[in-house]
Amino acid sequence: MNLEIERRFRVRDAGWRALAEGEWLKQGYLSVDPQRTVRVRVKGEQAWLTLKSLITEVARHEFEYPIPCRDADAILAAMCPFVVEKRRYRIEHAGLTWEVDEFFGANAGLVLAEVELASEDQPYQRPDWLGDEVTHDPRYTNSYLSEHPWPSWPDNQPAGEENR
Repeated sequence: MNLEIERRFRVRDAGWRALAEGEWLKQGYLSVDPQRTVRVRVKGEQAWLTLKSLITEVARHEFEYPIPCRDADAILAAMCPFVVEKRRYRIEHAGLTWEVDEFFGANAGLVLAEVELASEDQPYQRPDWLGDEVTHDPRYTNSYLSEHPWPSWPDNQPAGEENR
């Protein structure tokens, strides 16, 4: 069984920017229920259908299957009224790979980082450019962001204070 254990953080400054090249991702959701999320993702000339189920706020079952890009494009156009567009950067730090997502479109200005761990209690070293942890705040999941863009949140900090 595939298990995803990850921690998510806001990014407080641009110290990560020179550390990696980014790649463009576009994804839409067929189900945004936290108990069972179904996503279609396109990255370059590749596409996947991903199913996730909640175990804890840190761990989920995750199953991912490659699908033809033309099918993914059709699913995004016909069945996913809300999409997330972002550039993802992979950064090695202290033996772990951090993924930094710079959001565009409806979520422009938001920058998040996440790290996948082998267990929920695995120790890890935080890069200097990390801000507050948001793992336990479901609003920072991509599925939530697809329907509730970050700039529309009433308690959102303006870009430049926490994310830049």
